[in-house]
Amino acid sequence: MDSKVQIVFGLLGGLAIFIYGMNMMSECLQKAAGEKMKSILAMLTKNPVLGVLAGALTTAVLQSSSATTVMAIGFVSAGLMNLPQAISIILGANIGTTMTAQIIAFKISDYIYVIIFLGFIISFIAKSEKAKSIGQTLFAFGLLFLGIETMGDVMKPLASSPVFTDMIGKVADIPILGVAVGTLMTLVVQSSSATIAVLQNFASQAGPDGVTSILGLTGAIPILLGDNIGTTITALLASVGQPKDAKRTAVAHCIFNISGCLLFIWFINPFAKFVQMISPKGSEVEVISRQIANAHTTFNCVMTLIWIPLIWLMVKIVMRIVPDGKKELRDPAEPLYLDEKLVSQPTAALQLVAKEVVHCGEVVRAMLQDTSKAVKKEEMPLLEDVFEKAAIVSNLNGRITEYLADLFSAGVLTEEQATQTAGIMYVLSDIDRMGSLCEDVAEGIRDKIEKKYKYSKDAMKDLEKILNMIESMYSEAMQAMTTGDLENAKKILKKKEKVIELDINMRKGHMTRVGKGKCAANLTAPFNQILHSIDRMSNSCMNIADAALGQVDLNYFINVTANGEDMKA
Repeated sequence: MDSKVQIVFGLLGGLAIFIYGMNMMSECLQKAAGEKMKSILAMLTKNPVLGVLAGALTTAVLQSSSATTVMAIGFVSAGLMNLPQAISIILGANIGTTMTAQIIAFKISDYIYVIIFLGFIISFIAKSEKAKSIGQTLFAFGLLFLGIETMGDVMKPLASSPVFTDMIGKVADIPILGVAVGTLMTLVVQSSSATIAVLQNFASQAGPDGVTSILGLTGAIPILLGDNIGTTITALLASVGQPKDAKRTAVAHCIFNISGCLLFIWFINPFAKFVQMISPKGSEVEVISRQIANAHTTFNCVMTLIWIPLIWLMVKIVMRIVPDGKKELRDPAEPLYLDEKLVSQPTAALQLVAKEVVHCGEVVRAMLQDTSKAVKKEEMPLLEDVFEKAAIVSNLNGRITEYLADLFSAGVLTEEQATQTAGIMYVLSDIDRMGSLCEDVAEGIRDKIEKKYKYSKDAMKDLEKILNMIESMYSEAMQAMTTGDLENAKKILKKKEKVIELDINMRKGHMTRVGKGKCAANLTAPFNQILHSIDRMSNSCMNIADAALGQVDLNYFINVTANGEDMKA
């Protein structure tokens, strides 16, 4: 094979192994971290400083600032986070992403295959899912360095090519050209961590003298700045079709990195000297990888310190760039919170699912209120409202179930998360059943109106009373689910007995009235059908209460509701 072709394929193959290893490590780290990810995400709404910390920790686990930024955009779109909070997350994400460069700077060439073997053995023989995830993380970590080593091996011949060294000399001497190269590389690869790894590896190649770097730190810094600009394209793409605050979050990410580039490009030489001062000493080719990692960390830490007290200014800038304009009308049948881009981050995705389930539950609560009013007033418009909401509930149920199926098929859920997902589906099925039963009661009332059935006043009062009791049970069941207040759940179990008692009395009362000629005998079947639907409603309320009492982990419901309330406060 031609040497040039071999270099190109070697570079691409090494990059592929690196990116595969990084993505695998991200997925396995998420599984190993498990429920600790919820604790990190719970910090998001506290204050800007904790937001920065949460962004840094999340990015350290996900091994991608782009993934964290996409998550922040999804949360803003869902209303779980406001714009200043999202900006603080992005500031932290930019610090967190420097961890990859710091890891790469370690020289572990002699231990790569040992790490890969150990990771394989642990994941192969381990019984627990957490131990398997740790083994796979170690295996992926080894692959990551194998990719770097492969790229380094094929780059060595380039260092002796006069044409290539002349080209690199131009990039090193013209900072703006280095920024353009770095931006273009990241736009193509869609990963700043990958392009910075390539940069570290390439800069570690010795020049003609065998001691100094072919690129040098002053030549590497502009490319590094360009890498930071290029990574913002992922956030911009993720914001397409999202609400305005989500677009503003993406723009804030761009402003952070572009403003940093515009500031640091004037001080490349002093910045390089500072980085050399704080980095290990030695020959340039031996220490430049660490110097680039330190430059990356310093750049993002300095820019974060500058922007934290100026978040208010960042908000004003992005609101000027993306003005409010016309208020966007959303289809009520469409999910408010689900975000397909977050399927690969199950902890965040499950929070959005819980929020969507609560939203679906609110639509059902409104259906119950409309049904009670329709029984009292016997007005067709109220019944039409019930039928419209029933269609919304059915659509939401289908979309949530489909989203959960996508989570399962993506293979990103831990066993514990899979169990929690099954619990969420259990609650969702009862909420959907409540909607269907409301529709059944409404159809019974519509038949009464259209066929001019004449129930007695006592029957209608009893019907209104039992529906109000069901509405109260349902509200308390959902409150127990979203607040963790188990006293409400216990009250529902007692109310069920009252519903049964009232149901029996209503049936007896109806038959007594039929015997006295106050109610027509042919109304018994439709009246009993309505009561049967109401009895099944009480059973669904009981199921939700039972779930709150221990069958379902409420953390996702509680966390997501608390966040939503914080947003409105």
